Order: sequence, then structure tokens, then C-alpha cells
Amino acid sequence: MENNLIIQNLTKQFAGVSSVAISNINLTVKEGQLATLLGPSGCGKSTTLNCIAGLEEPTEGVIRVGDFTMTNTAKGLLLPPEQRQLGMVFQSYALWPHMKVFDNVAFSLKLQKVKGDELKKRVMDSLDLVGLADLADRYPFQLSGGQQQRVALARAVVTRPRLLLLDEPLSNLDAKIREQARVWVRELQQRVGITTVYVTHDQSEAFAMSDMIAVMNKGELLQFAPPEEMYSHPATQFVAEFIGATSFLKGVIASMDGSRLTVRVANGDILKLTDRSSKSWNVNQNVTIAIRSERVEMAGAQRDGNILNAGVKSSTYLGSKWQHVVDTGSGSLKVETVDTAPSERMSLYLPPDSILLFPEEK
Repeated sequence: MENNLIIQNLTKQFAGVSSVAISNINLTVKEGQLATLLGPSGCGKSTTLNCIAGLEEPTEGVIRVGDFTMTNTAKGLLLPPEQRQLGMVFQSYALWPHMKVFDNVAFSLKLQKVKGDELKKRVMDSLDLVGLADLADRYPFQLSGGQQQRVALARAVVTRPRLLLLDEPLSNLDAKIREQARVWVRELQQRVGITTVYVTHDQSEAFAMSDMIAVMNKGELLQFAPPEEMYSHPATQFVAEFIGATSFLKGVIASMDGSRLTVRVANGDILKLTDRSSKSWNVNQNVTIAIRSERVEMAGAQRDGNILNAGVKSSTYLGSKWQHVVDTGSGSLKVETVDTAPSERMSLYLPPDSILLFPEEK
């Protein structure tokens, strides 16, 4: 049996709170994958992670790795964290300031009665994995933030855990170091092959590191998919809005021919699109049109249809590109261009295969 992490019907309601913190979460993380729980603050991602770690007792649900069950509320089973064979890294590095790097990493092994040459070898192997073998005799205050985070990771993997749990581990690093840290955290995870659950609210971080992404909001799991699928085929309007720079227009379905639809927007313009979802639509149905900023093109003479004429409301120069907010008469669009300086008006083309469609939210 594969040692997949399996979460079934996971629900958590805190005492004295009417709403649930997480509701009926079901997902499977395959052995060796890195799955990210992504969403805004308060969406339930850290609560889910804490339930996996045994730091929170769920109201309902099952959590297991392969045939090793850690939580089963129906059977009254709740293993304490120390019996779950986990490695965990928190936002704060939680290094003991009075211990050298070697002793920080060795601490959990000593609790397991590992001694002598075996202890030294495993500690140094872990430090070598994170590129800090030559700093084993330093104290935490002698290290940079990035180096301290590497020590915390070395400590988390030295016990050869079944799961590695990471709760926003890069949030205390500055932007440049954070980008570098994404690379070596991912490389470490792939080298050791540990099934990993990563929590963040940073979408670029999630996309850079993950095999699978779980987008959560208000305690619910909205979509669990690979990054490419998540970006190209968001399951809900919230996912589309949360992932990437997206604009929304209101419209009504004017005609349907298989997967080819036309939608009339507020100013009367007609947009053609190719629907790639499995949703059912009806003529005259109110819908929301979504399009990624980078997919909006400047209209040329060769374009036939899907043209929107817009007045430019604002333009911001970001170095590698311009970012514009324009008024189409049917709503605002965010547009990105590489070499188009600000002007008063733009003629925009919306490629049919780039338009996403969602039922109008009430």
C-alpha cells in the first residue's frame, strides 16, 4: 500500500463558536508529493494542518498515512503529536538559543535514544542536505534568518518522518531570500522524498513549490488540483479571483452551440468563447465572465470579434511591464502590456479560449 496522506470528512468546530473552522475536508496527497493549503487568513488552512499534526482535535474525520491511522473520531482515536512520526516547521524557527546548531538538530534524536556515531551521522547528513554542515558549531544568533530556517528544516527531517508539515515557514524572510528559499525547500523535499503539506497565503509561493494546491475559503475546500490546472481551469469564481490577476464582467448567454457560446455584456457587445468546463448553461442565463490580465491583447486589424473599446482609468509602470485599469462600458478590466505607454483609449481583444465563465453569484 502506498503511504498516501488521506484526509476524510475532516471537520473542526471550536467550542462557543457557531460556525465551523473547517467543514468536511476530503483530499489525498500522494506519497512524495508536496501539497499546499492556500487561502486568505482565517480560511482554515492552519487549522487543517494542526489537525494533521495532532495539535487540534477535530470534531469529525479520519486522518491516516497508508494504513497508519492517526485520527479517527468515530473510534475515539487521536494519537498525540509525538506518536505521529511527523516533522514540523512553524513560522517562528523555535531554535533553542543556548544550543549550537548540531545540538538543535540532534535534540529529537536524543529523545529517541539515538546515540554515538549513528546520532552524529544522521545530524550531519541532515545539515548537509540543507547546506549547513560547516556551521554545526555555531549558535542560532550567529546565523542569518535563512540559515536559521534551514536548521529548522534539518531538525524536522532528521528523524525520517512519515510527513513533513510546514506552516508558513518563509514568512519571516525578506522578499529576495524568500524567493531563494522556495527553491531549496522544494529541492530538499524532493531529495528526501517526504510527503509534505505546506501552508501559505502567498499564491506565487504555492505555484513555485507545489505538486498539488488546495484552495480554501471560509473553512471549505474549493479545489484541489495541480498548479497548471488550478490556474487554467479554476473551479469557482473565488478561485479565479484569488489565483492570479483576474478581471470580471457581467453578461448574459446569448447563444450556444456545443462548447461554443456567445455572451452579451452590459454595453451590448458580443463575446465569443470556448467553454472548457463541465458546467451546464442555458440561453439567457446571467453569468460572470473572467479573464486573466496577461491574456488580454491589444486589438489589431486582423482580429474579428471579441473587441472591446475602453477608456484608460490608470496606468502603472512596473519595470518589466505596464499595468492598466480600463473601463469597457461593461465594467473594468486589468490589462498588462510590455511596451504600451499610457494613452486615453485602448482597443482590446479577448481570445475566445482565454475567457472563463461562472454562474452569477447571488
